[in-house]
Amino acid sequence: MNQKHGVFPEPGTIRFERLLPGPPERIWDYLTKSELKATWLSAGDVEPRVGGKVEFRFKHSDLSETDEPIPGKYRHMQDGTYFEGKVTEWDPYTKLSYTWGEATGEVSEVTYELIPQKNEKVLLILTHVHLGEDPTVLISVSAGWHTHLVILIDRLEGISPKGFWAVHNKMEEEYERLIGNK
Repeated sequence: MNQKHGVFPEPGTIRFERLLPGPPERIWDYLTKSELKATWLSAGDVEPRVGGKVEFRFKHSDLSETDEPIPGKYRHMQDGTYFEGKVTEWDPYTKLSYTWGEATGEVSEVTYELIPQKNEKVLLILTHVHLGEDPTVLISVSAGWHTHLVILIDRLEGISPKGFWAVHNKMEEEYERLIGNK
């Protein structure tokens, strides 16, 4: 289940389901605490309330110990990138939603749902909506989330993750095939 591709339940939406080692409180910390969020997604605080600020300080080279070149089309991210969002739903250990990309004028929204399972496992459902229908954006965002989730699972399982760009490049190829065949 943990390596399944995201699905596109409606135009401009990607959804992932991953079974994670819990408990929900642990997963919540990885979603909301800057020092843990920085190990799989981006550094930055998440203000714990609806309307609170969410900071994203991306530096993909910091997500693993592997040193690898950044692809040319993402070279503008070499030294990192920063943006902010706003918390739209805050239900600790159950559901977190926030806006994404407000500064670009193309606001989308990310929602994480945590559903406890048997044996201390947690089903994470990540849904990113309002992405538009540009295949290039969908491929990049899908590959990005897929890669970040692979890194999150490795971190939760105590495994040193592979380099972000090596995984992302492979996932871009796979999502290009998937989206191209829609």
